[in-house]
Amino acid sequence: MSSKRLYKIVKTFLQFGLDELLPEKYLPWYIKILRSSLFWLKNKHQDKTEAQRFRMAIESLGPVFVKFGQMLSTRRDLLSDDFANELTLLQDKVAAFAGEDAEKIIIAAIGAEVFAEQFKDFDLTPLASASIAQVHTATLLQQDGEQEVVLKVLRPNITATIIADLNVMSLFAKIVAHWLPDGKRLHPLEVVAEYKRTILEELDLNREAANAMQLKRNFSQGRDSDKVLYVPEVYSEYCSKNVMVMERIYGIGVGEVETLLAKNVNMKLLAERGVEVFFTQVFRDSFFHADMHPGNVFVDATKPNDPTWIAIDYGIVGTLNREDKRYLAENFVAFFNRDYRKVAQLHVDSGWVPSDTSVDEFEFAIRTVCEPIFNKPLSEISFGQVLVNLFNTARRFNMELQPQLVLLQKTLLYIEGLGRQLYPALDLWQTAKPFLEKWVKEQMGIKAVIKKVKDNLPFWNEKLPEIPDLVYDYLKTNRAAQRQQLITLKQIQLQQQQHSKQITKLVVIATLVICLTISFT
Repeated sequence: MSSKRLYKIVKTFLQFGLDELLPEKYLPWYIKILRSSLFWLKNKHQDKTEAQRFRMAIESLGPVFVKFGQMLSTRRDLLSDDFANELTLLQDKVAAFAGEDAEKIIIAAIGAEVFAEQFKDFDLTPLASASIAQVHTATLLQQDGEQEVVLKVLRPNITATIIADLNVMSLFAKIVAHWLPDGKRLHPLEVVAEYKRTILEELDLNREAANAMQLKRNFSQGRDSDKVLYVPEVYSEYCSKNVMVMERIYGIGVGEVETLLAKNVNMKLLAERGVEVFFTQVFRDSFFHADMHPGNVFVDATKPNDPTWIAIDYGIVGTLNREDKRYLAENFVAFFNRDYRKVAQLHVDSGWVPSDTSVDEFEFAIRTVCEPIFNKPLSEISFGQVLVNLFNTARRFNMELQPQLVLLQKTLLYIEGLGRQLYPALDLWQTAKPFLEKWVKEQMGIKAVIKKVKDNLPFWNEKLPEIPDLVYDYLKTNRAAQRQQLITLKQIQLQQQQHSKQITKLVVIATLVICLTISFT
């Protein structure tokens, strides 16, 4: 950890008065003395609220902290509304590094000859610049013609910078956990660990390329529902750990509502398709884009009455196993049917909370927190907030941090926010409920049983000729085991008999000794 970097971070925190977040009664005596000394850096932004100062400090510390703040903004189960709302204002505005340096990195990754022969019109001015990478445009020469592409390049030495900042974050997380009254409730160490895992995965563009190809395959099966999301083509033969080449897309930023309205885009359909995209990824494919903030989502408005979502930046994806999907879907359905008993029981059955949790107490806690939500019309209920409330309540009953559910919660908040920004009257539950009910029915009905049988038929067909031999071997082994058990049992009985005879002899001898002793006295 760089002492210079640590000093800068501490200095920034002090100048924005973030030390005031630590109550004085919890501080050791030497910190109290330093606070009142001339050497202590004073708050230069006393006219701002604590939440504003926190956001401003994060912005001034650079891209790694900005991304951390963006991630924190989705954790409304941990932060108060004022802090969460402020952090949503964070913008990933980072100065670009030299295009010549980017070109050198690309040539080193794919080879000078390949770059010279197959890439032309490489633009040294980046199309976009973010905290971890920046993007340049070019034209890829192929046998079937030319293709406009973008080349994503990791920033030079970004890995060392990120690791250094992560070490500093871990240090501050320990301080928060130890000194803040609510430190343990905020789970700072777990939050930093989650962020560390996520951001380090983003440093491998081979992983991102594989994620993009998987997502494209999931939405390119010729089904009508798959037309709602477009994933650009990835040219994997040119990808490496620090360079990714993919098709260039043209679309309207999903946050450019006025532009979309000017093009007469069907906003209601677009918003509903966003919900459909999310639930299809989660419950059909078990593989979902977990970073769908406005900067990563565009709209193809070529057909205003048939708009398509376009997603980019696949560094963060989430997955759910079959059990998680089923319990989650049943939780949603039970919750909106106000069956809190089932919600509580599902949490216990899934292992999300300890098995010894009182279902009655858990049900009452969920009812207390969530029932007031239903005083509003369904169209005004925040689906994402429902999930936050549900997980927050479960955490009081020692629910372990579930990384896949945290990603799911974050993504749902993004999708719901985008959907209601496009179409404020979006009834997310009305859109999602039929999908969820159909999915649960398909997973638990006769069709699901038949499907499982069909899926297992190749395996059973392969093993069928082996079954007689397997049965024979089992019976043979079983008989041998039984014979061994009988032999062991006989040995134990023989030992017991011998032991019993020895005891009898001892008793007889002892009796004789006692009798002789009595007769001589």
